[in-house]
Amino acid sequence: MPAPDPAVVDLLGLVAYGELLAFDRLAADARLAPDLRRRAALCEMAAAEIAHYRWIADRITALGATPDDAMAPYAEALEAYHDSTEPKDWLEALTKAYVGDAITDDFLREIADGLDGRDRQLILDVLHDSRYAEFAAAEIRAAIEADPRVANRLSMWARRLVGEALSQAGRVAAADRGALTALIARREGVDVPALFRRLTDAHSARMTAAGLNN
Repeated sequence: MPAPDPAVVDLLGLVAYGELLAFDRLAADARLAPDLRRRAALCEMAAAEIAHYRWIADRITALGATPDDAMAPYAEALEAYHDSTEPKDWLEALTKAYVGDAITDDFLREIADGLDGRDRQLILDVLHDSRYAEFAAAEIRAAIEADPRVANRLSMWARRLVGEALSQAGRVAAADRGALTALIARREGVDVPALFRRLTDAHSARMTAAGLNN
């Protein structure tokens, strides 16, 4: 069996640990829900995250690597992000899921273009279901309609999330063993500034759609 591509294994390790932490976070945040319907919605989101973790972990194993070893370099950086952005209430939890997860998804979608067919499709398959983004956005809009003052608080929280996400990206890059750089480099004519402009534009559109200020 040929040796696995280190860049692919490292990227899958990053994604796997992100899914594992997302499960922990959403399961805990579900307790902030104001009623059982909303609690169930977040629990369903958490269940999807742990299922996605299993898909990624199985693929890492199939490539001849160990999930624990692939995830380990990224544990400290990802945990630091979640520890520094722990929501205080239901609306902050929803905003974190809506804003933070979407930025990650956009970035992974871009990186996936540097992968071969099977692994590219696996990354795309674990991106968050649009139903959950729509649920979070609808909840945020309803809260703002009920109390317009909520918009400023959640907008400030969203901006903090983005700032922490950028700091996290720096920590991930420091921990990375070359995976992201190698995968981006594989894309012919890649324009990194243009990539970040696309990520920023998509984030701005999501903020507007949820009734938040950029």
